[in-house]
Amino acid sequence: MSRILVIDDERSIRNTLKDILEYEKYDVELAEDGSTGLDKVREGEFDIVLCDIKMPGMDGIEVLEELTVLAPDTPVVMISGHGNIDTAVESIKKGAYDYIEKPLDLNRLLITIRNALDKLNLVTETKILKKKVSKKYQIIGESDAIRQVIEMADRVAPTDARILITGANGTGKELVARRIHDHSHRASGPFVEVNCAAIPSELIESELFGHEKGAFTSAVKQRQGKFEQASGGTLFLDEIGDMSLSAQAKVLRALQENIISRVGGDKAIKVDVRVIAATNKNISEEIRKNNFREDLYHRISVILIRVPTLNERLEDIPILAEYFINQICTDSRMPLKEITPDAIDELKKINWTGNIREFRNVIERLIILCDATIDGVDVVKYAAPIK
Repeated sequence: MSRILVIDDERSIRNTLKDILEYEKYDVELAEDGSTGLDKVREGEFDIVLCDIKMPGMDGIEVLEELTVLAPDTPVVMISGHGNIDTAVESIKKGAYDYIEKPLDLNRLLITIRNALDKLNLVTETKILKKKVSKKYQIIGESDAIRQVIEMADRVAPTDARILITGANGTGKELVARRIHDHSHRASGPFVEVNCAAIPSELIESELFGHEKGAFTSAVKQRQGKFEQASGGTLFLDEIGDMSLSAQAKVLRALQENIISRVGGDKAIKVDVRVIAATNKNISEEIRKNNFREDLYHRISVILIRVPTLNERLEDIPILAEYFINQICTDSRMPLKEITPDAIDELKKINWTGNIREFRNVIERLIILCDATIDGVDVVKYAAPIK
């Protein structure tokens, strides 16, 4: 049952609202002035607050300002019999969900309350989803090798420095990029990922910078590129070592000037993007082969972070095994399985060429094929690497 707090100095209005809202199956609390209302908010949570504007002592606008600090997610609906457009605008600017004049229109009031509660539910669901996503992209491990990566990521996150993350396939370069984004001042902005290896060279420029209608045969309408989509946030260029030289030249200009132009257009578009790049290639070798621009390398590598392979952090295998067992069993709605010390020993003997990605797949295979307990024999039988 949703809880509603009514703050109004007129007893008749308070009691009338209480009767109406309780009839609609809401749990209603009453407060005769602003300070009493704020005390009730401090004592317990409310799903919505109805607050009069003209009250003795602390007026409704002052109460609203306090509520935005005490309960920032709680919708506040301002009500007043002395209202005007200026008062309504001021209320909304200061964070009110809506403004309703007295005498109250019952139907409008109930619709406003219902919409405000829907908004609150969406805010709550969004927070839950963000927590789930954040948990999904955790960097798991306690070894010195991975701690150094985490410490470096956290150190550079608050800056706008461009970062190049290197490491073999499956080591978790994207996780490092997401951690940097999540700990930066751009965390509320978008995190846009581009896999440069997965996009054909003839399409990469359109993907990054967008295109104008008619720029090429299939360009039936104007389209924003990833640089524009990531404005205000972070653009993650994964496998940048596979980007074509012509696209590299355009990326270099975008990084130098923070300006792009769409394919088929000549309009300069200002963008505010932090670029994090990643590659599994030896960029120095690619530069010597003339496959990668040296000037672009210097632009994207203000900070270099190398992610270790799983073979370099074998002491993290017990933690990773427990983490993936919990995650996979929970997602699959299966009973949690135990893993024995000798199974961990056998896992440490494997040459993990596919790194964390391969390790997770092996754990999932063991969960599916083994009984309640995963032991060393199971690992030898089911976790043999591809030869």
